[in-house]
Amino acid sequence: MESLIILVVLTTLGYAFGSVIERRHFASIIAREHLLRNIMCFSARTPPSDIGPVDSQLVGGNVVISIDYFKLIAAALRGLIGGRVSAYETLVERARREAILRMKVAAQDLGATQIFNVKLETASIYNGYQQQTGSVEVYAYGTALIPHTS
Repeated sequence: MESLIILVVLTTLGYAFGSVIERRHFASIIAREHLLRNIMCFSARTPPSDIGPVDSQLVGGNVVISIDYFKLIAAALRGLIGGRVSAYETLVERARREAILRMKVAAQDLGATQIFNVKLETASIYNGYQQQTGSVEVYAYGTALIPHTS
């Protein structure tokens, strides 16, 4: 009985700490998105023809985000009944937004104001027991447009 109580307490603590870390990461993402809102991203392949003289350079941002063990258990249980697996949804959302932010920082370092032809690539980094996803990699890339300064 004592072992079961210890297991429940440790599982609850692990889940709580994982949730706190995830909330902090989302808060950090929101703050940085606000700071980088002036760098516009477009999925269009080409910029408008009236954009004026610009230089272009490929920029990218890469991130690997891991799901915590306790959410992995919750996702596995959800897989038994079916439906949305919100633990994976937040994992992918955090990774996608973080990769775009890192790409924007790379563009900002070049003096770019816009990024065109933005693409996202994803990959599962770790497949553990029964092919469960443990980490996801997202790579965001595009063409940064750097206005001429003359």
